Amino acid sequence: MYFECGVKRTFASAVDWPGWVRWGADEAEALRALVEAGPRYAAIVSREDLRLRVPRAGAVDVTERLPGTTMTDFGALNVPPATDAERTCDAQTLERFDRVLSAVWSAFDDAVDGARGRQLRTGPRGGGRTLAGIVSHVDGADEGHLGAVGWRLREAPLGRGRQAWLRAAIRQAMWAAGTGELPAHGPRGGARWTARWLVRRVAWHAVTHTWEIERRVVHPEGE
Repeated sequence: MYFECGVKRTFASAVDWPGWVRWGADEAEALRALVEAGPRYAAIVSREDLRLRVPRAGAVDVTERLPGTTMTDFGALNVPPATDAERTCDAQTLERFDRVLSAVWSAFDDAVDGARGRQLRTGPRGGGRTLAGIVSHVDGADEGHLGAVGWRLREAPLGRGRQAWLRAAIRQAMWAAGTGELPAHGPRGGARWTARWLVRRVAWHAVTHTWEIERRVVHPEGE
């Protein structure tokens, strides 16, 4: 795993398991949160028959400590590890990533379906997105993810069907980036995201909001 260390917030992320990410005020707290969340993440990826053995906190390998940014402190995973700089992936890796995406989207959809018609808890000052707001936020972020990898969005439908289109486009963009079909740089020279970083960001965001919904949904007493 690797750390992304901001001033106020530190992320701990599993290198080989996109979406298994937790944060804390410092490295120790972030690592503890990562290990504690392991069984929940393992249950998600098991939807696609991916097997994860959750280690003890003292049995992890820290590969990198990356300096964070203001976005890190804001709450967004923002600095790619060295492994995610690799421009191409073999077919086995891309197939595995495809299964991870299927699993995290399935978990997100189940959380959304389970929360329909229910109240979501708000913060002490009444903050927090509505369920529709969370779905819209995740879809909007995926549009940004596609743009960052260099995928064209002009044909994206509006309204019903947009989410399915975005997810299909993410899969296509992942394969295109991972096999070298997409240019590594944009027309103005800026570096585009790699397939690995695309999958890590998409999976992290979907899992984060899956767990947010599950944490905030209010179940009737006795349910």
